[in-house]
Amino acid sequence: MRCRYRLVVAGYVLMPEHVHLLVGEPQRGTLAVALQVLKQQTSRRLKGRGEVRFWQRRYYDFNVHNEEKRVEKLRYMHRNPVKRGPVEKPEDWAWSSFRHYATGQRGVVEIESQWTAFQRGNQLPEHLRYAAKDS
Repeated sequence: MRCRYRLVVAGYVLMPEHVHLLVGEPQRGTLAVALQVLKQQTSRRLKGRGEVRFWQRRYYDFNVHNEEKRVEKLRYMHRNPVKRGPVEKPEDWAWSSFRHYATGQRGVVEIESQWTAFQRGNQLPEHLRYAAKDS
């Protein structure tokens, strides 16, 4: 989905009953369409395993307009597994971008950060450069 819609994923947390994503606006299509296709493809794969319904029809979004809010949302997301009880520390939850931000370790979902940009020998996208300077 990242490549198909040219969507920047800046953070994620996969929980047993919900998902948190911090993403930029896709350069192709709309966020609503990208999420719809993601849900459809995931559902098709799970139906082969006998799952009847996996996703809810809706999603909630929140526009992040500055670095302070970006950090706030990432912290909230990364602390969610601690708050919900599966782990005692955010770094113990494997299904999160927390370790990537802390150490550069790749997780189950590739995110766009100063680490991945450096590994590819590329610059960060313009809208993320401010964040990298302050990190």
